[in-house]
Amino acid sequence: MSWFLGLGITGLVLLVLALVFDGLWDGVLDGVAGGLDGFLSLPVIAGFVSALGFTGAIVLGTTGTGAGVATGAGALAGVVAAWLTWRFSRTLMRDGGSPAPRGEDLTGTSGSVVTTIPAGGYGEVLLYLAGQPVKYAAKAESPVARGTEVWVEAVLSPTSVAVRPVDR
Repeated sequence: MSWFLGLGITGLVLLVLALVFDGLWDGVLDGVAGGLDGFLSLPVIAGFVSALGFTGAIVLGTTGTGAGVATGAGALAGVVAAWLTWRFSRTLMRDGGSPAPRGEDLTGTSGSVVTTIPAGGYGEVLLYLAGQPVKYAAKAESPVARGTEVWVEAVLSPTSVAVRPVDR
């Protein structure tokens, strides 16, 4: 039973090392069995070894069977734990987020004037890009007073926009 407990503890130590060194050893196993992308990562190996050890110890301690049956049950549990760890890590690593916001996304949004915009000149407006307040230089055809709600008609540059007052 001590061998199985030793394997279980070794698996937990491997998992802690995988968390502390965060992928440092993953590159070592990249060339091995090329089609198993990430399946031989340290967290997957740690999951297999831990499940093998602890399941083997439980089976050996609770049943009257021998070490062979305990090893088989532990190996089966280890394969399941390794597969679940691999699938979970793939799910976490998948890039399912939305694309990064761009300046062109401002066209058609509303904001408010922070610094008065003179006719044909530049003032400042506060707009929200991806939920974050951002101050832009703003140009308008007619003068726009501070505090007026405006509509972005076009993006002139990465830091300036063309606006018009909102008619309500």
